Order: sequence, then structure tokens, then C-alpha cells
Amino acid sequence: MNIIQTDKAPAAIGPYSQAVEVGPFLYTSGQIPLTPAGEMVDGGIEAQVNQVFANLDAVLTAASAARNQVVKATIFMTDLADFAVVNRACETFFGEHKPARSTVQVAALPRGAQVEIELVVYKG
Repeated sequence: MNIIQTDKAPAAIGPYSQAVEVGPFLYTSGQIPLTPAGEMVDGGIEAQVNQVFANLDAVLTAASAARNQVVKATIFMTDLADFAVVNRACETFFGEHKPARSTVQVAALPRGAQVEIELVVYKG
């Protein structure tokens, strides 16, 4: 296992890694809308999901991986009424690439976040 760590994304706020690489696969931990300094972004769901994708991009870069290698995204949201905003952000982030995806509504997320996203990447 190779542990991925970058200061261009927020440090883990618990006993976990930003991402773990095992063989040709990379598994990111869920990213919430914290800045690399560990502060929650101001603004609503659009600002939050954009920060989450910026964090994931930083983790992918640290692991020498690319967006078009993502095979699965799991999205956790506190309000599915915001789905259209998150869906547009996914379209912007992935472009023509269309990984598998699950989106679920949850009661709460760490630090009061409205969205959390984790990725599975195939680097083979």
C-alpha cells in the first residue's frame, strides 16, 4: 500500500489517509469542502462542491492520477434538492468522461458540510 498525502488538500481530520494506492487502484477518502488550511468554504452548495472537487484534483495529482481514470464516484449530500447543482459540477469536473456514480442523501456530514465525495481510480 502506498499512502497519498498532499498539502494542497486539507489534512485528514481523523485517523485516515487522504488516499491509498493499492496495485493499480487508488481509493480517495471522502473530501468535504475544507480549504487546504482546514477552513470550511463560505457560500452554499455550489462553492462547497467546487472546493470538494479542487481537493480531489489535488489528491489525484499527488497520486499521479487523472480525472479520466476515475471509475467510480460516491457522493453524499445532506439535501438531494441540490442534486442539479452537484450534477453540473460533476459534468464540469469530468467533462466527457463518465465514471460510475452513486449519490445518496445522508442526515449529516462532518463539520456541517453539505456534500462529501470519494473516488475510486484505476491507474493500470
